[in-house]
Amino acid sequence: MKQFKVDGQTMAYQDVGQGPVVLFGHSYLWDRAMWQPQVEALSHHYRCIVPDLWSHGESEAAPTSMSNLKDYAHHILALMDALEIEEFSIVGLSVGGMWGAELTALAPARVKSLVLMDTFVGLEPEVAHAKYFAMLATISERKAVPAPIVEAVVPLFFANNAKQVNAELVGSFEAKLSALSGDRAVEVARIGRMVFGRRDLCDDIEKFALPALVAVGAEDKPRPVLESYLMNDLISGSTINVIPEAGHISNLEQPEYVTAMLTEFLAQHS
Repeated sequence: MKQFKVDGQTMAYQDVGQGPVVLFGHSYLWDRAMWQPQVEALSHHYRCIVPDLWSHGESEAAPTSMSNLKDYAHHILALMDALEIEEFSIVGLSVGGMWGAELTALAPARVKSLVLMDTFVGLEPEVAHAKYFAMLATISERKAVPAPIVEAVVPLFFANNAKQVNAELVGSFEAKLSALSGDRAVEVARIGRMVFGRRDLCDDIEKFALPALVAVGAEDKPRPVLESYLMNDLISGSTINVIPEAGHISNLEQPEYVTAMLTEFLAQHS
């Protein structure tokens, strides 16, 4: 684990391997360890940079100046500058895809290729926005994630039969969410408001002129397949891959499939 200071706060990140640079973005409520199966394979041929989102993993709380995901894209760009990395590919899942699209819009000449997984860069649908903001308000107020919210949130991340097929994966995430408390819970909720209150980037991605892959778990609940087809339509020349028997955390539910998919894409476009 390495560290980088941005606006007085410490960002944790992994930097492993040599070759063309691949920048990974993990899901909300997870951390950089989520990408371990893919980084383990890809770091033989690529330099993999995997930051922990603010208030996740070993990163500190977001700087007080940060108010949206575009600000975070600036933070990641500052990390790339500090590492003297001029060009890189982005592989972003969920919020990782959201800030990955912001970063691509911010510095299009520096992003060689883009993978958007289990994400959506348009506005959060109104019903989901209201539901998530109510949950985040409760978490902030109680400085904890109450059991009913844990029970509601955990199934959103996985395929329908995940409890039977991936019991350990589901159980470890449930335990981690239940243990979130204190100021950390408040700061995670603050990040959540930026995620679910994000701006609409649909007009921006229409202007993208780079190799792009849109991928989504066939059983993704918060980011339905239809959203990925919409982004695929908007990004000229992009390809789409629907990952079988996977939900929102598709790279951990189908690690071999996703690793093979990324290996093929990056071999052509990094």
